[in-house]
Amino acid sequence: MRPRIYLDWNATTPLRPEARAAMIAAMDLVGNPSSVHAEGRAAKSLMEKARNQIAAALGADGTDIVFTSGATEAAALACAGRGLRCGDVEHEAVSAWCVADLPVNAAGQVAGGEPGSMAVQFANSETGIVQTLPEGLAVSDLTQAFGKLPLAFNWLGCDMGLTSAHKLGGPKGIGALILRRGLDLAAQLKGGGQEMGRRAGTENLIGIAGFAAAAEAAARDLADGVWERVAEIRNILESALSAAANETISVGKDGARLPNTLCLVTPGWKGETQVMQMDLAGFAVSAGSACSSGKVKASRVLRAMGFDDTAAASALRVSIGPRTTEDEVLRFADAWIAQYRKARARV
Repeated sequence: MRPRIYLDWNATTPLRPEARAAMIAAMDLVGNPSSVHAEGRAAKSLMEKARNQIAAALGADGTDIVFTSGATEAAALACAGRGLRCGDVEHEAVSAWCVADLPVNAAGQVAGGEPGSMAVQFANSETGIVQTLPEGLAVSDLTQAFGKLPLAFNWLGCDMGLTSAHKLGGPKGIGALILRRGLDLAAQLKGGGQEMGRRAGTENLIGIAGFAAAAEAAARDLADGVWERVAEIRNILESALSAAANETISVGKDGARLPNTLCLVTPGWKGETQVMQMDLAGFAVSAGSACSSGKVKASRVLRAMGFDDTAAASALRVSIGPRTTEDEVLRFADAWIAQYRKARARV
């Protein structure tokens, strides 16, 4: 039996070996970073070194990084109670705190609104579409872009950004809120005053260590052109599928996209059905955001872009990474095309 092939990197990524090693090393530190004795100081030293490593990879300053349990908590910390507006292409972690009434055009771009009262993602997890961010933006979800695209938070011109380690080869359960220099905010989790009073609770030192190692490795990958090769492999897959199924729409193909993401819409062939068929064939893919998987409904992201309910329920997302090979995507193409032809034969 052939090994399974993982093509769902936007949902979560394989743990990088650098992150695994850093986490194992951190497990040997017994101290609490808030303690003043030698063990506590050692833990705090590791945490602050990691904070600065992550900040360097993000193009930010270490004192502006607030550790959270993930991007979802960072979104709540950034958006709750602020009355922000967003488009219906935002991840639910952001749109849950905003009024999703900003228009979205057919290219997936959010239009209109006053930047200082808006939340706009850098890149969409379902389609891979990269947004043009306005100057003075209140909040931007950087989760999918961090580690895949060149990114310097201090040059984005936004107040706050959010991200999560497990999208770039780090562990699950650790993320960060990034603040514009000089900006502060009130804690929602109150208690011991950790994170400079911005987020109480003993820090997840093991997760933070893995996050920092993954962020450094991701920065090296970007500098080494790794994601350019990923884009080439994605394009090979896209060409193979388009040649076999000319009715299938490759969402965002004509604009800026994440280098690893392919969102396919084949009207009338449900995305959930495709996911199950590919799973049985040995491939892990998705019908959209992992946080929405299992909910058999049309993608609100695609509906916001103007797709009707039938088309919006017929999406398949393939997201690859640096470990993905050309042979693997071509094997996926063969399996998908075989199921596509069967589906069309039944129509």
